[in-house]
Amino acid sequence: MRTIHSDIIQFRGSHYEFGRLQGERIKDSITVKNRENQWKVRRPRFSISIEETKEAIKRFAPGIWDELLGLQEALEWPMERVLQEFGGYRVEYVKSGCSIVTGRDYLIRNYDYHPKTYEGRYTLYQPTDGGYSMIGPSQRVTGRMDGMNEKGLALGYNFMHRKSPGVGFICCMIGRLVLESCGNGWEAVEMLKEIPHRHSFSYVVYDRSGETFIVETSPRGVEVRTSNACTNHFEVMTHENRNHLVDSKRRLAIIQEKEGLDAKEAFRLLNDTEKGVFSDLYGSWAGTIHTSAYLPQEMKAWFALGGDREPVVFDFAQWLDGHDVEREKITGRVDTDIPFVHMDEGADWFK
Repeated sequence: MRTIHSDIIQFRGSHYEFGRLQGERIKDSITVKNRENQWKVRRPRFSISIEETKEAIKRFAPGIWDELLGLQEALEWPMERVLQEFGGYRVEYVKSGCSIVTGRDYLIRNYDYHPKTYEGRYTLYQPTDGGYSMIGPSQRVTGRMDGMNEKGLALGYNFMHRKSPGVGFICCMIGRLVLESCGNGWEAVEMLKEIPHRHSFSYVVYDRSGETFIVETSPRGVEVRTSNACTNHFEVMTHENRNHLVDSKRRLAIIQEKEGLDAKEAFRLLNDTEKGVFSDLYGSWAGTIHTSAYLPQEMKAWFALGGDREPVVFDFAQWLDGHDVEREKITGRVDTDIPFVHMDEGADWFK
């Protein structure tokens, strides 16, 4: 077992200012050094078009382009490198796990992934130049792994596969685009139909109405269904599924057997290491790193790193009213010796 942490980042201001602040924070960080080494092994297969990426982002959430410009100024990097790291368009995303359940005023998800990709940043952002305020853990700085916005729209996503990628956005940037621009589940569904998808994922969206939509997406199509649980296989676009679905279906069955849980019970179902949903498969890109919960009616967010934890509770409504979060870090414990990209040297892909 080892102790890990996520830094809490809270900011109110323009997207450009937010990007510049984040760039200053990560400029000489171990995350950037590790990511530089990771790219030496996993080189991009194509050059990134600045104008194409700019047009794609500004179509859905123009403020995010300004955030990228702020990052560029603080980091003093060429724009191509900024987009390779933080643009979320036409770049690669490796396999992962994840489980999601919704219920009476909650969306709860386990984020199952590889420690060498986890950047340890939990953000609260209130833009002053357009777009919705949001809370949740970030991925690749500008993206969001899961989150909730000021309208009470909550979102999480589950990996399906990477075969036959298309020209489009990766999952964490799609999460950010939806939370930035959509006020409810129906708007999120319509945007997810319109967004170009790089890989195949299910996006689970939930709002104050209590209705859950699971949007199955791939570069080749989008289908929408309703359910209160989702793991790592499609139920409608079954022709897109991977061959090995035993663990995904096992976790889904465990969740579906426990109908009618309240938020605390559902959190324990996903976060307790002995309940069968929490995963310790870190070396296989599918170990549970965090458990997030979003309660749209209460406008609260819960967050825990590792398993068997009591969540840190964020009162997002109070934060939106100007009351800053006092703590600076969230800590937890995970059962792995694999290095984390934001904490350890050598979190690269060299053997």
